[in-house]
Amino acid sequence: MTGRFRELWDEIAPVGRDAGSGGYLRYALTAPELRLREWFRTQADLRGMPVSGDGNGNLFAWWGGPPTGEPNNGGPAGTGAVLTGSHFDSVPHGGAYDGPLGIVSAFLAVDELRAAGVTPVRPVVVAAFVEEEGARFGVPCLGSRLLTGAIDADRAAGLRDPAGVSFAEALGHPPAGADPALLGRFAAFVELHVEQGRALVDADAPVAVASAIWPHGRWRFELRGEGNHAGTTRMADRRDPMLTFAFTVLAANKEARLRDAHATVGRVAVEPNATNAVPSTVTGWLDARAAAPETLDGLVEAVRAKATERARRDGTELTVTRESATPLVTFDGGLADRLAGLLAAPVLPTGAGHDAGVLAAHLPTAMLFVRNPTGVSHSPAESATDADCAAGVVALARVLEELACH
Repeated sequence: MTGRFRELWDEIAPVGRDAGSGGYLRYALTAPELRLREWFRTQADLRGMPVSGDGNGNLFAWWGGPPTGEPNNGGPAGTGAVLTGSHFDSVPHGGAYDGPLGIVSAFLAVDELRAAGVTPVRPVVVAAFVEEEGARFGVPCLGSRLLTGAIDADRAAGLRDPAGVSFAEALGHPPAGADPALLGRFAAFVELHVEQGRALVDADAPVAVASAIWPHGRWRFELRGEGNHAGTTRMADRRDPMLTFAFTVLAANKEARLRDAHATVGRVAVEPNATNAVPSTVTGWLDARAAAPETLDGLVEAVRAKATERARRDGTELTVTRESATPLVTFDGGLADRLAGLLAAPVLPTGAGHDAGVLAAHLPTAMLFVRNPTGVSHSPAESATDADCAAGVVALARVLEELACH
């Protein structure tokens, strides 16, 4: 399996890779990601798996064919399909494994089961969800949110990338929105993903089962002041939003540390963005995460309060807008325990968001993590050995056999 994994992985490894950073620029519905979507269709065709879409940019390859009839309500033991897969898109200069590993592993898991002569009694479906990272249109897990109705289709259609292109324009048509009939055909979802931390290194295990996803969200902090000349405007006369912004970043760091939570400001836009000009506007995006919802709420409110007070002192104006929010996701306990027992794997939580977190509100959902020796993610340093990836494929195949073949 190690050799087969490397062979398939090498087919996609060069796509969207930046020669300078070594990271990936696979933004949703741009040329590199579209190439990977074609690769997905090719792999499905090679396996005789028909591909369908949901009108939102999500792709589904069916082993066993698209099911017909009434939606399944019976859980993993019912007659509905077992869904697996992940996403192709990346953050700017992101790592190779975040997302694509789950899709490559899903196709290889199907190969494993077929080679063993196993026939599913319910369909197995490999999914490629669109815009999971939110790096192009600003809303993470956009494809799964649309499928489940967690975001309004009209709002999603109007989301724009930094170049002004709307999601509907990139998609080629307005998104279809929620599809209860399709969603009802799935009995369970299992997403395999590279671990975004070092817990498996410490546990000396190649694969784990997820227990929960921390609640998290994104908030846009818009600070407006007065643009002016850097050389002629006295310091006492300035209404500089950059000062307020800098204080806000430090406040977010402090408040997160006090709560054992996470706060990150990794994106900022400045106008007019000139070296010799006092900014007129600074906009920063806060990514906040915590183990409990009340901790997250307290963190964001504390940052907002401190930024508001600092804006008053600086003579600037502040507007805070929540762009996305994902509640605490506790994966189906019975399913997680069942898979952990099946695989003899450790169980651990994560602070990272995933399509699985969105789908968990609608059907039994689980995640498998593959060891990342660097513990680094959303970076070119993200890593996994071929042997561990092969172990992940074998684990996923066992899970799919358990859920879809008995």
